[in-house]
Amino acid sequence: MTSKPSAARNRLVLIVYTTAIFVSALLLFSVQPLFTKMVLPRLGGSPAVWSVAMVFFQSLLLAGYAYAHYLMKLKSRAAPVAVHLLLLVAAMLTLPLAITSGWGDPPNSGYAFWLLGLFAVSIGLPFFALAANNPLLQAWFVRTGHPNGPDPYFLYASSNIGSFLALLSYPVLLEPMFTLRMQNLMWTGGYGLLILLIAGCGVLLLRSPASAAALNLPVDDPDAPAPSWLLRLRWIFLAAVPSGLLIAVTAHISTDVAAAPLLWVLPLSLYLLTWVLVFQSRPLFPHKWMLMLQPLAIAGVVVLLAVGGEQNLLLTLGGHQLCFFIIAMACHGELARTRPAAKYLTGFYVALSFGGMVGGLFAGLIAPFTFSWVAEYPILLSLAALCRPSRGDERLPRWSAWYWPFLAVLAVALIAPSYSTGTLFNWFDERRAWVIGGVGVLSALLALALNANRWKIFATVVVALLLLRAYPSDEGRVETVRSFFGVHKIVVTANGQYHVLMHGTTIHGAERFKNDDGTPATGRPEPITYYHKDGGIGQAITAMRERKGAPLRVAVIGLGSGTLTCAAEPGEQWKFFEIDQTMVDTARDPKYFTYIQNCAPDLKPVIGDARLTFAREPDGIYDLIIVDAYSSDAIPFHLATEEAMAIYKAKLAPQGAVVMHVSNRHLELSSVVVGIAEANDLKSWVYSEDSGRDSEYIFSTSVVISAREEDDIGKLASSDSWTETEADEKQRVWTDDYSNILGAVYRRLRDGEQ
Repeated sequence: MTSKPSAARNRLVLIVYTTAIFVSALLLFSVQPLFTKMVLPRLGGSPAVWSVAMVFFQSLLLAGYAYAHYLMKLKSRAAPVAVHLLLLVAAMLTLPLAITSGWGDPPNSGYAFWLLGLFAVSIGLPFFALAANNPLLQAWFVRTGHPNGPDPYFLYASSNIGSFLALLSYPVLLEPMFTLRMQNLMWTGGYGLLILLIAGCGVLLLRSPASAAALNLPVDDPDAPAPSWLLRLRWIFLAAVPSGLLIAVTAHISTDVAAAPLLWVLPLSLYLLTWVLVFQSRPLFPHKWMLMLQPLAIAGVVVLLAVGGEQNLLLTLGGHQLCFFIIAMACHGELARTRPAAKYLTGFYVALSFGGMVGGLFAGLIAPFTFSWVAEYPILLSLAALCRPSRGDERLPRWSAWYWPFLAVLAVALIAPSYSTGTLFNWFDERRAWVIGGVGVLSALLALALNANRWKIFATVVVALLLLRAYPSDEGRVETVRSFFGVHKIVVTANGQYHVLMHGTTIHGAERFKNDDGTPATGRPEPITYYHKDGGIGQAITAMRERKGAPLRVAVIGLGSGTLTCAAEPGEQWKFFEIDQTMVDTARDPKYFTYIQNCAPDLKPVIGDARLTFAREPDGIYDLIIVDAYSSDAIPFHLATEEAMAIYKAKLAPQGAVVMHVSNRHLELSSVVVGIAEANDLKSWVYSEDSGRDSEYIFSTSVVISAREEDDIGKLASSDSWTETEADEKQRVWTDDYSNILGAVYRRLRDGEQ
């Protein structure tokens, strides 16, 4: 007869195992934003760094789950404990976290694979060891004979609570309060504590009677059928869709704000929260509620994408993430509903992690190389409709049979006008948001009112998303160019007067191809957008030229459409630094822009991240350094640190100046630049003025010029448009070890755009 473990021992087992799983998850998900932030300066702060990082983490999670699955097949109870503790100790020897020395600069292409290699050699072993803990400890827990052993999935909720808290605390507490070095040391200490906790779990397992696990097998459990391959494929699909959506949503919202942990962890925190909620013994949100809300969430994203353009920050962040949360809850709720008996637990987790990896690979690696636009978001959104369970009879079956021909006719009627340029096209184009939103809402009505099968809902969502492509929100003809660093749109306005370069909803540059009377623009193109002669950057160039009284030597970080090549005068030496080769190719192509063709046909920009390439320039040679990497709202923050400004200062000639373009809808960056300049003993003047000429593509700009002395910037020092500004003593200076994106967002929301 098997003796039951005492109540005191059961409490101890529950506490130790729950704590170990919680701490493991805390470490597992706090290392993601921590190490990715360490890597960002190597690749220009691109949002794609996070997407590739997510692919790496999901792939290694699968490897960890598979390792746990096969480790638990060993007959011996002691062997898994010994092997895993040895792995953890070996991983501990590689800490603290650091980018592997000797890992060279990024190549000119293949950034994603270079980045995957960097992650693998730098943090692969400790992350792999952490990844295995969740399924491994749950399997051990089953074998301790604890009364909750038959259904250990509540420990998965504990794991995800740890993950959720780790991610949520990073941008709110860890990033604003601690430097990267301190975060790294704290993480290393936590890893040591975890090894002790897992050793304790192993001891409790080994001290359990060999027959204790038998107490956790209900009468029907030994006969529980193994999951079918069809069900396993369903698990993989249900895990893949929200995993891919996670990366797609993150890329969508971070493109126009910042490539920073603040915006990465918000969707990931919600993603993990859904796992916590669905695996509770008594879910806070019943699954049937989530299935009812899911079609509304899908329709909500369709509407948000249709409205597009000038959404405010809260709507962009809140709307997309709320809809994502509901969709993920429905998918993960289906996984929880169909989970197998405890004896198949590790195989279930392998299927989940494999699905997560598949979704991540599609959104993070395959889609960027396959599509010239962000197609993965709408594709995954439509696939979410197929995550719904198969339903019984549809309501109004007599009419439902006619839905397919109705949808076909509707699709043709709505899409066909997009191939014309007549009155009908203009009518649809002017009402695009209402038309597209209406089709999206139709998909929700199908699900809620008619109980339609998932294929009809899927097809209706596809039609709505095709309409998004057929009737883009940009006015005029649109072409897209995609690279690792994002999707760039070249928009030709309806009358062909302007060619506009956009990243997300942010204009990077524009060129006038026709005069107001419709005649072709001839001669040397006039710099417009943020670079007009009357704007902040134009005034700074003129003032430095007049102050020197001789040709300037200028360095420009960021090429854009090549506008600033036409700000140079004969005899001057201008050198451009650009991270994205596709940006150079676009700016060179005269069918898009002619600035380079007309003003610098022999231009040979330096390709690579400016923190690496510009640092190799000789010291003391530039009269003016223009840092123009901020015209996209997705800022590479590592170009705005104390160390970055030290590099700029070192390259300045006597009486030289640094001009930083900091126009941004969502972050207040002027005070950041003033702070890093003062930390390098430079004085700063801030320019922020509305041109009132937006219709001419001449925009308001925010610019900061920094120099050693007042005389170095010439007439700007006495200009009413330029305000000498001192650093805010209460605001911590940004360094490579510290930045506070949340603070910059708060200041913009508090002060508004100026």
